Amino acid sequence: MKYILIVGAKSDICMALAEVYAKNNNNLYLAGRNITELEDFRRDLNIRYGVDVRLVELDVTDFNSHKRILSSLNPRPEGLVYCAGYMTDQKKCEESWEETLKTINTNYTGAVSITNIFANELEKTGKGFIIGISSVAGERGRMSNYIYGSSKAGFTAYLSGLRARLHKKGVHVMTVKPGFVRTKMTKNLKLPPLLTADPEEVAKAIYRSQQKKVDVLYVRGIWRFIMMIIKLIPERLFKKLSI
Repeated sequence: MKYILIVGAKSDICMALAEVYAKNNNNLYLAGRNITELEDFRRDLNIRYGVDVRLVELDVTDFNSHKRILSSLNPRPEGLVYCAGYMTDQKKCEESWEETLKTINTNYTGAVSITNIFANELEKTGKGFIIGISSVAGERGRMSNYIYGSSKAGFTAYLSGLRARLHKKGVHVMTVKPGFVRTKMTKNLKLPPLLTADPEEVAKAIYRSQQKKVDVLYVRGIWRFIMMIIKLIPERLFKKLSI
């Protein structure tokens, strides 16, 4: 059985995804800060599915530690899911450089640092996959969340280029744009039911799509059309919208 590395493993989406991969006979590295909080979850996956689940302490914003930590993983993982994310109120980012930097470093800089290291290894072996959890928020800057959206826009562009690079080597790279998801990060938001998925729905969609080697996944297909329309709105009109 191969090993899958899930970064940001304490998130609702990643915990659901860990269960899906474990159920399908994959061993797991669950990585994140204060990761020992997942000890009960780790034990549960091990008992129920008979897979090896290991916890890895990893801070995605501590760039200097990434190579050392990833190099220590043995056996080597054949798949990476980067699911770490940070979203706060737009106004807080406007008023606090620390909040802005945390958003950028979690959603983009840390993602690129870790994925670069992993991509270089997979390029040599010619097998495996990388999944990056981005966002529809990265498809066009909106006044309500443009700091968060810009960090996700950067990650989406990065994954697109990486996909083109690694495709020639037989490595699959998938960009996931979940849309609205009921998670701890969105608990204070009023989300429209038609556009909002549960973590379990997202996890199952990611696993199915990874098996089919899909390039870009919108968990609910309606988001593809919504974003197509939003991107077609002329800038002179779009800047007047309070969204």
